[in-house]
Amino acid sequence: MTAEYRITESRLGGEPVLVVSAPDDRARAVLALRGATLLSWQVGSEATDGLKELTDGYRDEKELLAQDGVRAGLLAPFPNRVADARYHYDGHDHDLLPGHRGDRLIYHGFARETSFTLADATVTPDSARLLLHTPAIRPGAFPGYPFAIDLTVEFTFTADELGVDVRATNVGDTTAPHAAGWHPYFTLSRPIDDLTLRIPAQTLIRTDAALIPLPGEDARIPLDDRPDMDFRVPRRLGGAVIDACYADLAPGPGGRIETVLADPATGEELRVWQHSGYLHVFTGDTLARDRRASIALEPVETMTDAFNRPDQTAALALEPGGSRAFAFGVRYAASADAS
Repeated sequence: MTAEYRITESRLGGEPVLVVSAPDDRARAVLALRGATLLSWQVGSEATDGLKELTDGYRDEKELLAQDGVRAGLLAPFPNRVADARYHYDGHDHDLLPGHRGDRLIYHGFARETSFTLADATVTPDSARLLLHTPAIRPGAFPGYPFAIDLTVEFTFTADELGVDVRATNVGDTTAPHAAGWHPYFTLSRPIDDLTLRIPAQTLIRTDAALIPLPGEDARIPLDDRPDMDFRVPRRLGGAVIDACYADLAPGPGGRIETVLADPATGEELRVWQHSGYLHVFTGDTLARDRRASIALEPVETMTDAFNRPDQTAALALEPGGSRAFAFGVRYAASADAS
């Protein structure tokens, strides 16, 4: 009988996790049910003669609960920031931090801290598919978001690839603003300064000092005007400090938009893919631990502060009974099969 992928239950401190193991242990992943959070993704690598860790996730329960760095956080119902934690939607004003004074920074939604359950799982000799679900987003559950959203997150693991499909369904009776994203940190076992990056973007989102995009078309600047931020041609990251959103992403021949992180010393690559949306890049300079040891390459459905932007209204609108999916993933390629 051909061996299949295995899914087992475990714990990270008191937090339930799922461990996905490939036959012959040639790949392994660990998922926390809190936030559908990827804690670890390892694949077989000739460079290490064994399993190679490709993500820089939370290492223990304390880190997972603290959410510092939003490591592999699932971003919903909004990615990145909402200016002053306030927005106006469908004739109503909403405050995501009611009564809060001083620093009103809010970012990356609520899903990353909600409890998911394993709704379904399928294993074969070549892959494992896990479907996680939460009904947690309901009126009254989160201040300033009086909408009812069911979220399902489908993870698919193979020997060298991880795919994620986030589906939001509006189970309420009013149109809801919703956008999804993902906040993973990737590593190739070297400081990011030594790695090269390629981003197939034509424009950069210009922001104010609080990282909120400027209004209207002023938000977009051609990368021809910002050569220091232009990675259309692969180049070494060096000391580049980046916390920025890239737009007008160009798909490759197969229809995937691929951002490529590579180690020129080994030829290894990580190809972060998506079919639509934007890409936020963060070089980890302000992380509480291991600054610049990994890089966040974040597929996002909309730009930052989309809840306050008329040009994002159509992209956000989720009608009652409607569903919308946002798919992305990452593929590891060793030097012999990089393409």
